[in-house]
Amino acid sequence: MSDQLSDLRKKREQALQGGGEARIEAQHKRGQLTARERLSVLLDEGSFQEFGGLAPHNTTDFQMADKRYPGDGVVTGFGKINGRRVAVYAQDFTVLGGSFSEVQANKISRMQDMAMEAGIPMVGLNDSGGARVQEGVRSLAAYGEVFFRNVKASGVVPQVSLIMGPCAGGAVYSPALTDFVIMVAQTSNMFLTGPEIIKSVTGEDVSTEDLGGAWVHNQRSGVAHFEVADDTAALELTKLLLSYLPQNNSEDAPQLITGDDPARLEAELNTLIPDDDNLPYDMRELLGLVFDKGSLLQVSEQYAANAITAFARLDGHSVGVVANQPSVLSGVLDIDSSDKISRFVRLCDAYNVPVITFVDCPGYLPGVQQEYSGVIRHGAKIIYAYSQATVPKLCVVTRKAIGGSYVALSSKQMGNDIAFAWPSAQIAVMGADGAARLLNRRAAAASEDPKQANADFIAEYREKFLNPYRAADLGQIDEVIEPVETRLRLIRALEVLRTKVQTALPKKHGLFPV
Repeated sequence: MSDQLSDLRKKREQALQGGGEARIEAQHKRGQLTARERLSVLLDEGSFQEFGGLAPHNTTDFQMADKRYPGDGVVTGFGKINGRRVAVYAQDFTVLGGSFSEVQANKISRMQDMAMEAGIPMVGLNDSGGARVQEGVRSLAAYGEVFFRNVKASGVVPQVSLIMGPCAGGAVYSPALTDFVIMVAQTSNMFLTGPEIIKSVTGEDVSTEDLGGAWVHNQRSGVAHFEVADDTAALELTKLLLSYLPQNNSEDAPQLITGDDPARLEAELNTLIPDDDNLPYDMRELLGLVFDKGSLLQVSEQYAANAITAFARLDGHSVGVVANQPSVLSGVLDIDSSDKISRFVRLCDAYNVPVITFVDCPGYLPGVQQEYSGVIRHGAKIIYAYSQATVPKLCVVTRKAIGGSYVALSSKQMGNDIAFAWPSAQIAVMGADGAARLLNRRAAAASEDPKQANADFIAEYREKFLNPYRAADLGQIDEVIEPVETRLRLIRALEVLRTKVQTALPKKHGLFPV
């Protein structure tokens, strides 16, 4: 037995050393942690239980006979984050470049299956040079095993992908299928085909960073949801993000004690909206005053900044927040913001997180390119997402709710539960200037003073239509409230709706306007 124990300990020690001191040192020189160092930051101390730690690749394929490492370039197991169980895998770039193999897939797939069975989140730390070419089609089939389970787990348990190094080719699809993608600035990248192949095929000359760096996927493509400065920041953000989510789709997110008075009143809210409705304001300032202090966590902050999607807390309870941002493109809806909002609403609905919408939107962005690119189809996604969502849905109209944007953004017709409006709200089919051009053009032209006639029409239209009271009279708005009351009103509404019975018509699935 002593020889057997000695052999086991030797194998375990070899597994802990990864690809060896030289490769670990190279990883550190790039400003990156190793796979095991990352897990030690992510997980509660002493909570990690590793599985498959001694498994090497099981082939003698081309150039691989003498390259057998315990664990085969990925560390898998279970642990705890702030006392809550999670399943994890961390690719080890020091071992064969973290290249994806059949054994890697078996280990990761095993964790995915157990995560779904146990009803716990799955966190993946990606740092791989891609498929292991020496294994041929087996490495491609291995990717398919993981992708299939990503889809099965979607909406069942939260899935978080951290891109902490290269992620290229087929490897990018697994993170893209998960709920959240976190990228590290300067050291992580994602792309289907690398710069060299692109140059040979299209003639385009682009760097790795400009092709698939963290800023690209956070600002332009929308593939990633967060950008952070380094490995440690990515791991700490993961802990924070999971605190807003339940363990699985049959539970509720945990309530935290924030110490923020639910009856707190912020007088500044009464003066936040400018008197001139053409002047912008920062919606983030408004949200910071309404929700528990310091609890706002923006998702996809850099992408489609004319819309805000975020997690926050009200009296310690997790909520999803959707809001227009008047300081960016006047808060209009366009193709990118429609995609951003609809995906976030569906995510909140999947994990039983109530959705609160703050509306200040003049409508959809007009333009030939928007129409050619399918703004109708993309805009319909918001309608579909809100209509399908069965979680508690509240909205607050702070200023403009014009035309189709009023209907799409959590209106009563979209199944909204409670709708509030501030006295500054403007709920109408169109703005005053547009109405004047449509309805008063001939009368103004026939008058002695067309300019004054137009001004009189606009003033009358504003008085009759650009206010919340007609909508309240018709029951489209439940209550017109003082801005200072917003926090308390939302907390009380959620107290009632927390036991809302969630129902849906029986069907296989609808046709989401993708």
